[in-house]
Amino acid sequence: MKPKFKGVIFDIDGTLTYTNQLIFDSFNFIAKKYLNKIFTNEEIISLFGPTEDVIFKQLFPTQFEQVKKDYYDYYHQNHNIALLYDGIKELLVDLKNYGCILGIYTGKGRTSSLITLNFLGVRDLFDLIVTGDDVENHKPSPEGIIKFIDEFKLSKNEVVMVGDAPSDIKAALSAGIEIASVVWDSYSADKVKIMNPQKCFYSVSELRGFLFYNNNY
Repeated sequence: MKPKFKGVIFDIDGTLTYTNQLIFDSFNFIAKKYLNKIFTNEEIISLFGPTEDVIFKQLFPTQFEQVKKDYYDYYHQNHNIALLYDGIKELLVDLKNYGCILGIYTGKGRTSSLITLNFLGVRDLFDLIVTGDDVENHKPSPEGIIKFIDEFKLSKNEVVMVGDAPSDIKAALSAGIEIASVVWDSYSADKVKIMNPQKCFYSVSELRGFLFYNNNY
């Protein structure tokens, strides 16, 4: 068994971790407290792109600091509903043990990213973590991918991005690297399947089959 790539970059939410519901709950906690309303999942998804802090500044310009504190407190204290998908940690460990360089490229801010990665016990498996706070241009910009490639002096054909969203596909294509789309918990699954039908994976075991040479791909 040998990895096909020297570098593997992962998204977090919907890819490594079951955290989408926690994010929806956290947003609605502050929406209820400060706006006396509840957002639909679709309304929350429509806000994504910038980091949480940027969204809070836009929605709560005069209450930003308190909203931010309340959001991250809730996000941290209710992390018991967040999980790694079955087989993800084993996949990460195997990739690492076989010499792969592992990275994160997420639109989440650094605070929430590290809460999740630490809570689920996988932070130390990653060699570089690029969050929305670490780039000037958010996904679908390839900026985070380019940072990873440059940091470890890799060729583009040695790197793959693993993500669950259209923005991951666009970022990978813009960077000129391979993209593996996962749809086990994607809120944009239908669009992802259309955009990347040949490299679309429905389980961690299918993804494992693609990332290692003992496969049919």
